[in-house]
Amino acid sequence: MEPSVFMAIIAAAAMHAGWNALLKIRLDPFVAMALITGASSVIVLPVALALGPPPPHAWAWIAGSIAVHLVYYLTLTGAYRRADMGFVYPVARGGSPLITTLFSLVRLGEPIDAQGVAGVALLATGVFAIAWPRGGHLDRRALVLAGACALSIAVYSIIDGTGARATGNPHLYAAWLFLAEGPIVLAVALLRHGSGALRPMLGFLGPGAAGGAMSLTAYWITIWAMTKAPIGLVSAVRESSVLFAALIAVFLLKEPPRPSRLAGAALIVAGLALIKLH
Repeated sequence: MEPSVFMAIIAAAAMHAGWNALLKIRLDPFVAMALITGASSVIVLPVALALGPPPPHAWAWIAGSIAVHLVYYLTLTGAYRRADMGFVYPVARGGSPLITTLFSLVRLGEPIDAQGVAGVALLATGVFAIAWPRGGHLDRRALVLAGACALSIAVYSIIDGTGARATGNPHLYAAWLFLAEGPIVLAVALLRHGSGALRPMLGFLGPGAAGGAMSLTAYWITIWAMTKAPIGLVSAVRESSVLFAALIAVFLLKEPPRPSRLAGAALIVAGLALIKLH
């Protein structure tokens, strides 16, 4: 992995943690998600129009990605209703690198040697250490939702990495993915919560725009990176976002710090070092 690609993914990871924190604003989490994805669509509209439409074969990848992203949004926001960010985020993000790496290794034939696999394993162990609750008390439903979210992350990462490569232009693919996704997520929010869901959004247009910009930029970088490096390693480095999420959870959301999370952070740093030196 080139240093410039690695640093770009780290920046994307920070932005990803930032927009996830905005899901904890005083809105229903899925309504907040609709606001953020809608803002992403508005922001990316002029870029998509300037780039022109994607080739016909790209639409199957985009449609598949949006379908899996809906599962991701529903499971993520469902977990956020039951548990704090310090628990949900690491489990959701930490489960996906191993799934993605295994699939990309077995099905896509991407070369990942023992050092890369060890880095991914350390990173995943670290994020689960961060997530493990104090005293062993576990909200099983939140864990199931976060685990399902992890699987959806692995699936959409593979879809988008492959789709961007097949399209031949990651920027074109990303632009139209975000443009198409926002209205669909908003429609699902209206079906779930009714038209009354729109009114509370008006009080959070500023945070929604900020979240949309961070979400758009973070995943755009990720899609581009997956055309420059193995999908499994890009996915793993992206999950360094749990470090930023842990800081946000403690200092901005005032969630209590835990020793297990400090140990998990050390494992994450070790895993990232192995990946970076790969």
